[in-house]
Amino acid sequence: MKCRYCLSTESKVVDSRPTEDGTAIRRRRECLNCGKRFTTYEKIEEIPIMVIKKDGRREPFDSGKILAGVRKACEKRPISAASMERLVDDVEREVFNSLAQEVSTDAIGEMVMRQLKVLDEVAYVRFASVYRQFKDISTFMDELKRLLDEK
Repeated sequence: MKCRYCLSTESKVVDSRPTEDGTAIRRRRECLNCGKRFTTYEKIEEIPIMVIKKDGRREPFDSGKILAGVRKACEKRPISAASMERLVDDVEREVFNSLAQEVSTDAIGEMVMRQLKVLDEVAYVRFASVYRQFKDISTFMDELKRLLDEK
């Protein structure tokens, strides 16, 4: 780490602690050459994951889109914002833990539905009806029957 004052590469860590949001480590360093102190931040390097859309297009993974869909499915349901954010965090973690550089919207949708089924069945059915694009009442009823059979 180069000192911002004298450009020496020799420094020692005086203090180290996580940032308030927990996404980085804040380190206070002291230059061994000039004695001045400076702060550095250490973050995990995130590998960009591309999402393969149904029409074949690719775009960067955006957990905000998942949260928007989950919020819509959970509208007027007794589900806290924290629970929805936790669900999105779980899906995001699963996507990043797969170590794949690309993931399909189908795979992401299945991850979300698996989580929603546990969280709230009504929200699950709402999400599934949009995600699976039910064509008519019979396909919708088939999904409901499947849900009831699992109970």
